[in-house]
Amino acid sequence: MPLSNVQPDRYQTLLDAKVKSLVPRFLALGASEPDVFTSPTTGFRMRAEFRVWHDDDDLYYVMFKPGDGKAPVRIDHFPIACDTIQQIMPRLLTAVRNKPLLRRKLFQVEFLATTTGELLVTLVYHRPLDGQWQEAAEHLRNELNVSLIGRSRKQKIILGRDWVEERLTVDDRVYRFRQPEQAFTQPNARVNTAMITWAKTQCHDIDGDLLELYCGIGNFTLPLASEFDRVIATEMSKPATAAANYNREVNGIDNVEFARLSAEDMTAALRGERLFRRLAHLHKPLSDYRLSTLLVDPPRAGLDPATEALATGFDTVLYVSCNPETLLKNLDVLTATHAIKQFAVFDQFPYTHHLECAVLLKRATA
Repeated sequence: MPLSNVQPDRYQTLLDAKVKSLVPRFLALGASEPDVFTSPTTGFRMRAEFRVWHDDDDLYYVMFKPGDGKAPVRIDHFPIACDTIQQIMPRLLTAVRNKPLLRRKLFQVEFLATTTGELLVTLVYHRPLDGQWQEAAEHLRNELNVSLIGRSRKQKIILGRDWVEERLTVDDRVYRFRQPEQAFTQPNARVNTAMITWAKTQCHDIDGDLLELYCGIGNFTLPLASEFDRVIATEMSKPATAAANYNREVNGIDNVEFARLSAEDMTAALRGERLFRRLAHLHKPLSDYRLSTLLVDPPRAGLDPATEALATGFDTVLYVSCNPETLLKNLDVLTATHAIKQFAVFDQFPYTHHLECAVLLKRATA
């Protein structure tokens, strides 16, 4: 996204245009006008990454326009990042610029922050990292008061922690989320909280158990757990699953069970086509759960045909999507058996054409 697109004084106008261009396609499938959730106009991103450009004695952050990897755009100010990231960006460059051990072949810098001020910085190199680098990096970490990771080919050196802890308030309860480096987390914390709250509201008065696919670190899982008897949640990423289990424990939630399975494998398990040892720890046999509600927040590709077919067997489907195009494609199938009861859009990515969307679907006979 070009920074010239960041126009806080035109934020509402830009959002209105985005919503107006998208909503008619959902209305055609039976949805009503959506609830629209806005973002802060600046300082909303909790993660960011930049290439580092070396120019003789100088170095600076750059980004590239989509599809153009040969024309770097210098970034001296990044107003969409949260204050913690904005404040550390120039300090980090100043600290690294005159330190050959830290500067040499530094390729990329990644930032992961929280609303409570925690920050994890990852430095990515095109060279092996040795003990001298680690000593210099430890001084940098202490100077900046951050956790620091050094990465290069087949190397990961952790100075401090390789995770941050986010705290989000949903319905007057504070939830703690360990967010590991390189695990997926929602980039806009304010909008993420609105998404969780909206999803939780849709689950009021729903009986039975919940199955969640693509659960990540438990972002939706844990706040929604109080609305159900039991919850089974699956995720493919090993670090994300480990974080989800930790988050369950630290939040004192005892009716959720996480399993490291793909959506395709969970579909096969529910159909009785395969047995998976990764489901052996469940509270009871899978067939004994009353899985009447399905929650999905898939990657941009949306639901594959098998998972799409699985969804049609649930009384209630809550679908959160970062890609309206694939959501609409899936809805072409799902609305044959289900009706859209609620529709919401969340401006997770201001000043871009992207909108996060969510729908609540109910089986037509339910």
